[in-house]
Amino acid sequence: MTYAISLDGRNALVTGASSGLGRYFAESLARAGAAVAVAARRRDSLEQVRSEITSAGGKAVVVAMDVTNPASIAAAINDATAQLGSLDILVNNAGVTLTKPVLEIEEKEWDHLVDTNLKGAFLVAQSAARVMKGQQNGGSVVNIASILGLRVAGQVAAYVASKAAIVQLTKAMALELARHRIRVNALCPGYIETDLNREFFASEAGQVLIKRIPQRRLGQPRELEGPLLLMCSDAASYMTGAVLAVDGGHLVSSL
Repeated sequence: MTYAISLDGRNALVTGASSGLGRYFAESLARAGAAVAVAARRRDSLEQVRSEITSAGGKAVVVAMDVTNPASIAAAINDATAQLGSLDILVNNAGVTLTKPVLEIEEKEWDHLVDTNLKGAFLVAQSAARVMKGQQNGGSVVNIASILGLRVAGQVAAYVASKAAIVQLTKAMALELARHRIRVNALCPGYIETDLNREFFASEAGQVLIKRIPQRRLGQPRELEGPLLLMCSDAASYMTGAVLAVDGGHLVSSL
C-alpha cells in the first residue's frame, strides 16, 4: 500500500501503544515510513507491537512509560530519543475511562483519571516539546481527545472533563510553541469499533447509540489514519491549534 503522505525519515513516539487505538496509530505511522517508539506500562505487549511492525518491514523500539509518573515520563522520552536519534512526532494517546454516575464518583477515581488523561498528557507533551525545541527542527504533537471533549454524555463526567481540558490544552500549547516550529493539534474520534467495545455495540443499548450517529454506523480505526497522518506530516505545516473531529457527523447531530 502506498501513502500520499509520507513520514519517511521521521521519528515518532506513541503513548498507550500496547493495545487499542494506540497500537493502531503506531502501526499506521510505521506504515507511512516513520520509525516509532511504542510506549506503555506493559512491556510484554509492547514487544508484540514492535515485532509486528518490524515483521512488516517497519522500524520500532520499545520504551516503558507510566504517564502518571513524571520520572517514568522523563526516562521514557530520553530513552526514545536515544534509540531513535531524534523525536519529531508525538501521538499523545494514553488514557483511561470511567463510567459512573456523578454522585457515585470517588475522589480517588477522579484523581486517577485526571492524572492519566490530563496531567499525564501535559507532562508527556511538555517533555517531548522540550526535546523538539532543543533539536531546532520543529515537530508535531497530536493529542488524542474525543468528541466527548466537545459534547457530553451521561455517566462519564470525569472523562468528558479531562477531554475538554485536552482540547483547551492543545490550543494553549499551539499558541506558545508555534514560535519553535512545533505544531500541536487534537484528534477527536467519535465512536470507533475496537475489540474492547465490540460486544457493547452489538447489544441493544449499543445499537440505540449507533442510531444516533448520522452515518448510522461505527467508525473503523483505519478511518482515523488519514487525519492522523495529515496532522503528523508536513502536509499540515500551516495547521496548529486545530481540533479535528472524526465522528460520522455525531457532533452535528442534536441526538
